[in-house]
Amino acid sequence: MITVSAFKWVPPFAQGVVRDLRVRWALEEAGLPYEARLIDPQVQKSADYRAQQPFGQVPVFQEDGLTLFESGAIVVHIALKSEVLFPKDEAGRARALTWVFAALNSVEIHLQQLAEIDLFAPEAQWAKLHRPDVEARIHHRLGELATSLGSREYLEDRFTAGDLMMTTVLRILRHTEVLDAHPTLKAYKERCEARPAFQRALTAQMDAFKQHERREA
Repeated sequence: MITVSAFKWVPPFAQGVVRDLRVRWALEEAGLPYEARLIDPQVQKSADYRAQQPFGQVPVFQEDGLTLFESGAIVVHIALKSEVLFPKDEAGRARALTWVFAALNSVEIHLQQLAEIDLFAPEAQWAKLHRPDVEARIHHRLGELATSLGSREYLEDRFTAGDLMMTTVLRILRHTEVLDAHPTLKAYKERCEARPAFQRALTAQMDAFKQHERREA
């Protein structure tokens, strides 16, 4: 059985964007059953967990003696098992993989800067001074992405792991109205989020948080 580590609870601003969501979604698309291994801060700091995930993050993926960390690497591992996520032909697979890396390396690094400013240091003077430049760079990068997407439904001619990763990256902006300036991308994100596999993955992540909150109430 596949197991995926996930947090028992995170603050509301992080619920629905923790990166085990990417892996849950990929598994749902691939039709692969899994179990969530819910961890708390004590487990997160333990030597045993750090042996599996050197940085103490989630998710950790385990299957038949194989242990993987880093959500992008795990999604690619899953995608290689499923034609839903990676096309069967070599060229299509390579293009989908390119979009996985683009989401992580060309888009997420900019969006994450804005999230860190808004969620962790909104009143800091350096953050107030830096935010306009960060947002401007994001709009520029999103404009490039929208141009590439054009009028297509997906980044390629069908949904792939590249769309899965890009959608989870775009969700980082959910606390802002940045995507409103890019209606093509907003519609694209909503189209991907409407997929039943995404909805199942999101529900599974959120249910764990809700159960923890009920127990603590």
